[in-house]
Amino acid sequence: MKKIFARHFSARNPRIISKMLINGKFVNSISGKTFKAINPATEEVITDVQEAFKEDVDVAVKAARDAFDNGPWRRINSSERGKMMYKLADLIEKNREELSYIESLDNGKPVHIANLVDLELAIGTIRYYAGWCDKVQGKTIPVNGPYFCYTRHEPVGVCGQIIPWNFPLLMAAWKLGPALAMGCTTVLKPAEQTPLSALLLGELIMEAGFPPGVVNILPGYGPTAGHAIATHKLIDKIAFTGSTEVGFEIMKNSQINGLKRVTLELGGKSPFIIMDDADVDHAVQQSSHGVFFNMGQCCVASSRVFVHENIYDEFISKSIEAAKQRIVGNPLDPTTDQGPLVDEDQKKKYLHYIQKGKDEGAILEVGGRLKKGPGYFVEPTIFSGVSDDMTIAKEEIFGPVKSLLKFSSIDEVIKRANDSTYGLGAGIMTKHIDNAIKISNGLRAGTVWINCYNKFDVNTPFGGYKNSGIGRELGEYGLQNYTEVKTVIIKRPEDSMP
Repeated sequence: MKKIFARHFSARNPRIISKMLINGKFVNSISGKTFKAINPATEEVITDVQEAFKEDVDVAVKAARDAFDNGPWRRINSSERGKMMYKLADLIEKNREELSYIESLDNGKPVHIANLVDLELAIGTIRYYAGWCDKVQGKTIPVNGPYFCYTRHEPVGVCGQIIPWNFPLLMAAWKLGPALAMGCTTVLKPAEQTPLSALLLGELIMEAGFPPGVVNILPGYGPTAGHAIATHKLIDKIAFTGSTEVGFEIMKNSQINGLKRVTLELGGKSPFIIMDDADVDHAVQQSSHGVFFNMGQCCVASSRVFVHENIYDEFISKSIEAAKQRIVGNPLDPTTDQGPLVDEDQKKKYLHYIQKGKDEGAILEVGGRLKKGPGYFVEPTIFSGVSDDMTIAKEEIFGPVKSLLKFSSIDEVIKRANDSTYGLGAGIMTKHIDNAIKISNGLRAGTVWINCYNKFDVNTPFGGYKNSGIGRELGEYGLQNYTEVKTVIIKRPEDSMP
């Protein structure tokens, strides 16, 4: 499959959309300003993208507001909304190779990974929520006296959705799916590093027949376009995925012009606990996948690997060999395991943490260097001898850096794993179910994987404890973020009571 896919794209000319989508039309920014979309593998400019500012956000929000208040979207039969969403999923699948190529070009992830992971999950997410459109129901509630009481689940309204650069198309699907299923309208801002797949998605949304104003897509920067979305008085709900620091700012700013519903999926420093009864080879493979997948640019990356003292040395040697076998290179090459980091800032951040690790006494076992030539390529990196107080064990690196920490008992490792401001994900490798249950119950994390890692499904909720976020995405839980519950109580005639 990979070879066929690579040949298919050897001379491909993908659709590159550089304008913003507002009220059903692709338009230039009011200011006329643009920013450059950079290919992180070559550092070359892909295109100049229209840059949204406050004035553009205001036009888009008003279009979304009008589409919600006066348009047909939330009033049409819910099954019709579902049909439109199914059509969108079909269009994404029809164009999945082109979307994968654009994702790789703009983000740097290997194109075959974008196709088999990002696109597969994005298509599944839209289809899953399409199926929910006509299945969201309220309840009838018995109350004292001659009254009939029921609840209605109604759309929350206009939603501002701000998505990250590490999984651009997939995160757009995670945000749009439940919002559209509930009948909300949206103003979505893709990250400035990776706007291109979201803009092509906008073209497919229009092709699927969504009414103007239901989905508006505005590429731009966080301090300008993102801030304008977070503070706009006509927006009812904000959804953000990104760093914890920016999430705090959005939480604070979102209340400037009235109370908004806010959901946040933020950073992580996820522990992966390897018990001494685990299959070491499998544990090495899973922990490598957990931290090196997507160039380590995952909020849930298993960057703190706690290894039982009985197998610590064996685990180190096998982890080093696994890291050395990873192929870093052209993301359009089907043999590539790891493409470049997304931009120069992430490369500098990686080098900063490599130096921090060495300065604080961790042992650099492998990696820690840049790859020669153009592009933001870095090596898969492993530190051993890491202690809990080291910077690389506490702060989110967002790069392919694995820290190995030694432990001796279950109670000890649970306490140490929880000693973090984050609580997004965690992993456990063990053959004993009692250990798995005890550790998973003790960990303060939104998702715990046992004998696996990074297993996602559209019907399973995802989100974090502590500073890793508020609310859940995916599954039935994801609909709650876009739902208002209305209670209706009707006085019945006295003589109608049984």
